[in-house]
Amino acid sequence: MWIVTLAASIAAAPVGGSPARGDSNLVAYWSMNEPAGSRYMYDSSGNGLHGTIGSEVVTARRLGDGYGYGFGRLEPDTPPARPQHLVAVPDYAALDPGDRDYAVSLRIRTPYQFGNVVQKGQATVAGGSFKIQIPGGKVQCWFRGSAGQVLVTGPRPINDRSWHTIICSRFRAGVALDIDGVRVAAKMGPTGTISNAWPLSIGGKTNCDQVQVGCDYFGGDLDWVRIDAAGHDW
Repeated sequence: MWIVTLAASIAAAPVGGSPARGDSNLVAYWSMNEPAGSRYMYDSSGNGLHGTIGSEVVTARRLGDGYGYGFGRLEPDTPPARPQHLVAVPDYAALDPGDRDYAVSLRIRTPYQFGNVVQKGQATVAGGSFKIQIPGGKVQCWFRGSAGQVLVTGPRPINDRSWHTIICSRFRAGVALDIDGVRVAAKMGPTGTISNAWPLSIGGKTNCDQVQVGCDYFGGDLDWVRIDAAGHDW
């Protein structure tokens, strides 16, 4: 029962992840359809949570059935840091989970087995943090807040060069992971309130040097990213 409310809202979205009209739980939807050379990522939800695109991110990348962003592979823990590899959305309060049911969903394709895909905050920052990462090619959802932290891991690697839709959901009672419409992992445990002063980052960490702190850069393609939160009120 603890996984029903927000998951049902996301599942009702049209195929491809595009926002449904009147979707009151939708916080942000980045369709990643900007033209080649664009350095501005638009939020199609109507909430105005736009971001900036680093110069190393390939926009208007042909993805077979549409367009998206391409992120080149960077060697782990090899200086220098490459902030131009990232897409960043400023610290809007609406992007913080707070104490709400909260979900990050995305469509991804990669041959690699490493990297942080989406995150807000880092491991020890004040206010908590969350991220989606793919160590060993397996999707992990991690939420850390005032009441604790919960990590769930997918059972099988997804770095098979095929498209996969991922939903990482944080509920009052725990965290769940869905891949391609199937619940593949869930773990009970409260995380409490998550609210930090950091930007939302796509493609790796914003505060790193590849020496003391690895940047965990993602390599692969993203078709879209969306965030939903139950009780979201504009």
